[in-house]
Amino acid sequence: MTQSHPRISKAVIPAAGLGTRFLPATKATPKEMLPVVDKPAIQYVVEEAVSAGLDDVLMVTGRNKRPLEDHFDRNYELESALEKKGDAKRLAKVQESSDLATMHYVRQGDPKGLGHAVLCAAPHVGNEPFAVLLGDDLIDPRDPLLQRMIEVQELHGGSVVALMEVAPEQIHLYGCAAVDATADRDVVKVSGLVEKPEAADAPSNYAIIGRYVLDPAVFGVLRETEPGRGGEIQLTDALQLLAQDEKVGGPVHGVVFKGRRYDTGDRGDYLRAIVRLACEREDLGPDFRSWLRSYVTEEM
Repeated sequence: MTQSHPRISKAVIPAAGLGTRFLPATKATPKEMLPVVDKPAIQYVVEEAVSAGLDDVLMVTGRNKRPLEDHFDRNYELESALEKKGDAKRLAKVQESSDLATMHYVRQGDPKGLGHAVLCAAPHVGNEPFAVLLGDDLIDPRDPLLQRMIEVQELHGGSVVALMEVAPEQIHLYGCAAVDATADRDVVKVSGLVEKPEAADAPSNYAIIGRYVLDPAVFGVLRETEPGRGGEIQLTDALQLLAQDEKVGGPVHGVVFKGRRYDTGDRGDYLRAIVRLACEREDLGPDFRSWLRSYVTEEM
């Protein structure tokens, strides 16, 4: 008989980072609000959560992040102006973000790492499993990673991380998982995790990307987790304890993702993400691809 586990309804999006890699653009604008084509990156992430059935969204913010709240709020003056102009198309786009989900906000205060940011969500989440989505990773909606992770968590309980195979020379940029195969080709059992190991010390080339489905037991572990790599409270360290002792909060599984992922974590990948998404847009793609071919040909 399949074991029943609580249905997941809440998503947590840590968004308190300073965005220093994008200075000076992020001096007064949150990095999550930087546009990817014509939508801020954070909206793609909220849309992904909603598509997976999670319409209760808590955003963990910090100082100078007020534009995030404003973006998902109503803008009556702008809406009124568009309505008077009869611009129904742009009015719908403006209203779309405010109608996406039930949004909640909490401030992290001190930037003590991802584990601390997740811990800030404990009062809102309570004793329920929940999803964590990092804004630097945009997952193509045609590749429903989060839905698959929720399915795995509901089947096995415990926690689930998203994994992706990367080249050995890149593993030091990610958390890394030691894994064992299961009966499902895209699911592995996680036996250990380490944050940003050197290639020689990495237990595999399975990198953790920015999607998690977590058992609420992680909060108790995070409260006892000492600062790790970078002097921060690492979520990876808490998951390592859960993977080693299933009695604490159930097993840890990984879903191996082979779909389309757009990394907006650094400037080069951010630009590549914009180009890829613009090329695939029906309204922009044909003309943009034509221009891009001409530009590349001329430059070559």
